[in-house]
This record gives sequence, C-alpha cells and structure tokens, in this order.
Amino acid sequence: MRKLIVLCAIFFVSVGAVVAQKADALDLYRKGRYSEAIAVCEQEIRENPANIDSYCVLCWSLIRNRQYGQAEQYALEARKKNSTDIRLIEALAEARYYQGKNNSALEMFQLYVTNAPASASDFSWAYYYMGEIYMRQARYEHADISYTMAVHVDPSRALFWTRCGYAREMTNTYTAALEAYNKAIELDASQADALRGKERVSARLR
Repeated sequence: MRKLIVLCAIFFVSVGAVVAQKADALDLYRKGRYSEAIAVCEQEIRENPANIDSYCVLCWSLIRNRQYGQAEQYALEARKKNSTDIRLIEALAEARYYQGKNNSALEMFQLYVTNAPASASDFSWAYYYMGEIYMRQARYEHADISYTMAVHVDPSRALFWTRCGYAREMTNTYTAALEAYNKAIELDASQADALRGKERVSARLR
C-alpha cells in the first residue's frame, strides 16, 4: 500500500511538472521572452508531437522573434494534424504576411475571419493585415473595406483609423478620410501620419 501511495505521488508530481512546463511557455511568450518560449515549445513537441497548443505558442513566439520562415513551417506542420485550428490559420497568415507572400497570406486571413468568432483577440488585426496587403497591391477600395472592418471591430486603435484614412485618401473620398484621421488624432494626438494626412485632405477640401 505504501508503495502504491509513493507511485501515485510520483505520478501526480510528474503530471504537475508537465502542466507547469506548458504554462511556462505561454508565460514566457507573454513576458516577451520569445527565445526561451521557443525552446520550451520545441521540447514539448519532441515529447508530444500532437500537442497543438505547443505549436501555437511556438508559432507566436517565432513571429514575435521575427523568425517568419520557421513560423510558417511549424504552422504548416501543425495544420497537417489539425487544419481547422484558427490559431494556426492566423499564425500562418501572419508569418506569410511578414515574408511578403501577399496572396497566400490574404487567403489565410480570409479563412481566419470566416471561421473565427468576432470576440477572438486577433480578429481586428486580421482585417488590419488584410488592409495592409491590399495597400501593397494598390487595391485601395478593398483596403478601405478591410480597415473599416478593423475599426468597426476595435474602434480604440489610432493606427487602424490612420490607415483607414489613408486608404480613403487614396480613393479620393476626402471627407471620409478626414473623419478617419480626426478619429485617429482624437485617440492619439501624436499620430504623425494622421496629422499629415489631415493637412493633406483638408487642403483638398478647401
């Protein structure tokens, strides 16, 4: 009986250690210690290749560490195990965005916003990135639509409003552009791009 109790105690301590290790990876990521989070996640995946949570934290950490190619490869590897996980879809989209793979990134962001709940933490950012891709492609009306969705989901970000204003400026809708720039400045008076944009469109409207 004593031996059984000891074995049980060892088992629960071991399980607790594994859980703690998993929690540590996410905690390291949240603290900005991306290289350490990467190392922990890679170890977790070696121990359990089916651990999708570890893949997700690994991809996020690699992206924040600007290791975009590796993030893309791990996201692709993880999607072979679970192709519908929205965290992997967003991570793959973002990794491709930063590598300039515009069309494939856009495809993934579109898949993400189609499947993710509006309450998802990256939902507004997905629309922002879509807007940035359309801007790269000089598809300004599409960019305006994407940025407008971004500010609709999260109206508290001056950056979103600034980029929305610029897209509208590029489509010559100056009154709407001025409204977006004013909103950006209201949220953050130091938004230099919004201030310059306001000057430009105000001159156009005079």
